[in-house]
Amino acid sequence: MNRKKIFIVLLLALAALTLSACSGQPLTNNWPGLAANAEYAYLSTGSFIYAVDASTGKEVWKYPAEPEAAYLFYATPVFTEDGQLLIGSVGTTHAFISLDPATGKENWSEPFLGAKGTWVASPLVLNETIYAPNTDGFLYILDLNGKQVADPIELGGALWSAPATDGELLYVTSLDHHLHIINPVSGEAGEPIDLGGASPGSPIMGEGGAYIGSFASTVEFVTSNGNHEVVATASNWIWGTPTLDNNTLYFGDLSGNLYSLDLASGAQNWGELKPDGPVVASLLVAGDQIYAGSEEGTFIALDRDGKIVWEKELGGKIYTPSVLSGDLILVAPYQAEFALAAYDAEGKQAWTFTPEK
Repeated sequence: MNRKKIFIVLLLALAALTLSACSGQPLTNNWPGLAANAEYAYLSTGSFIYAVDASTGKEVWKYPAEPEAAYLFYATPVFTEDGQLLIGSVGTTHAFISLDPATGKENWSEPFLGAKGTWVASPLVLNETIYAPNTDGFLYILDLNGKQVADPIELGGALWSAPATDGELLYVTSLDHHLHIINPVSGEAGEPIDLGGASPGSPIMGEGGAYIGSFASTVEFVTSNGNHEVVATASNWIWGTPTLDNNTLYFGDLSGNLYSLDLASGAQNWGELKPDGPVVASLLVAGDQIYAGSEEGTFIALDRDGKIVWEKELGGKIYTPSVLSGDLILVAPYQAEFALAAYDAEGKQAWTFTPEK
């Protein structure tokens, strides 16, 4: 798919979310969310959240038991330290729920229904408090029992990405081109920082500040006091969250280029490296390899010099960031013959998972 077409696909997704939030109609056609620990993978896709055994690829549970218009999912689930799995829905009730990750049972007797928009972004849990961004432009503040403990913070613009934190402040991006730095104790937000383009990905925290990619085709570094500068320029929009590994920042753009930025020198480690299609998902660093997926459905492993170690044609489109589970790399293609696949570092496929119809 060429650059013009991928722009259209992604803009249609933006429009669909906006319309679903305004009309109350659910959004059903979008790519999945994926999270994992050493035991299970958690795939949020359409009407269900699936727990999949990470060693065998077998379904462990799904939530809910039967499809309901109230529940539709594709946000990435989030784990809490006290053993919850949090996720919001884009269904008709805009429910925000907590599940037991071992059984799929609801932890809260009633889901949080206080938002006016849909839950595209994952929440952030800090100091036993849940900070949940919504497409209605508000950041909702809940305790670990799902009760609202403070007035939501109005930030404006649709909030599509999980907040990041340095342990003291929250960093929240918006599709209205701004980054917001929030003091969670006082609830006060500093002056919004104009990134020059929409930012559907989350910030990634580094030493002294955050790195943020945007549709301005740049990566900016923003300090806690709001100072910011461009540290890298891409040839096209940056959708995914940059990946920071030691002193190297990895990211891709919608022209299909992959980048490795040495933060100490500001120089790119690689020459031109361009797989077969746009790169929407964030890159994954695991061991000595970097993993990337393209809109054409190609999944590749690179070494740190930018050389392709192996590649797989998965079919469908790869929009969801891959994750690590034990020694396996999990990838969730959209509109492929299977919903989830596991590979080892040598590129051997361990299993695939396809939900029962």
